[in-house]
Amino acid sequence: MSAAVHSERPALLVTAADLAPQALALLRDFDVVYAGKSPSDDDIARLCKTHNPEAIIVRYGKIGAQAMDAAPALRVISKHGSGTDTIDKVAAQARHIEVRAAVGANAAAVAEQALALLLACAKSVPHLNTRMHAGHWDKASHKSVELAGRTIGLVGLGAIGQRFARMALAMDMRVLGYDPYARDVPPGIEVVNDLDTVWREADAISLHCPLTEDNRGLINRDTLARCKRGVIVVNTARGGLIDEAALLDAIQSGQVSSAGLDSFADEPMAGGHPFQGHERIVLSPHIGGVTSDAYVKMGVASTENVLAVLRA
Repeated sequence: MSAAVHSERPALLVTAADLAPQALALLRDFDVVYAGKSPSDDDIARLCKTHNPEAIIVRYGKIGAQAMDAAPALRVISKHGSGTDTIDKVAAQARHIEVRAAVGANAAAVAEQALALLLACAKSVPHLNTRMHAGHWDKASHKSVELAGRTIGLVGLGAIGQRFARMALAMDMRVLGYDPYARDVPPGIEVVNDLDTVWREADAISLHCPLTEDNRGLINRDTLARCKRGVIVVNTARGGLIDEAALLDAIQSGQVSSAGLDSFADEPMAGGHPFQGHERIVLSPHIGGVTSDAYVKMGVASTENVLAVLRA
């Protein structure tokens, strides 16, 4: 963790151990302070008190009122990504601190991860790989799911959801999309006005929406019961969108055939989580947006958002 810096240049706090060189090149007029790989709320607040940053770029950890109050010079909190649920936006608004997101910067990366998880589930890739390495040959007994002609239901039609939709359309899937805030939806996506249509008609469901108090636990016992039996569930958005106990029960009962998950209610996932070791749950450690390309795009976009506010 960075020590105190005494300088006349304004400070900028990054809640991580690094930032892309292309982003740092834009921050030559700032003292950049790093909070480390996994900063706690107290760590961040302590650094805010020590350095009084004018801006925070958020990669890991949460930014709440404690950190904001510790940095009276703070004018902007910029997310190194598209989801701002780790920032207390109500507290920020009350303190006249702007909150920005790098919308679309990781769209390609996350959409590709969602597609990878969907295909891994439909084609049983991890399970068959394990079986093959153990010396088995399951050709006579295994049947995968063909996605062409089947319906994918998307919850959220922002930059990521729309990019994923184009991939699904290229595979000859029918694409249903629900997003009451979406504008200029490209052709090919059947926009529906209610989630019940998604639950009822989709053979696979992929989540691409932000987490809010209104949609927390969106995938739960009730909504899963309304889905087609054998539905595939993919989540590269936020873990809080899914009631994990309900999803596990639905997988064990066969109501959900498989799930591909890149985000979880509690992160990092602790050892002994009931999802671990389940052959019909494909897991990745919230790395949908973590590619070398997205790292640069998100770093530059989040930095440009900072500069847009501070130079206004």
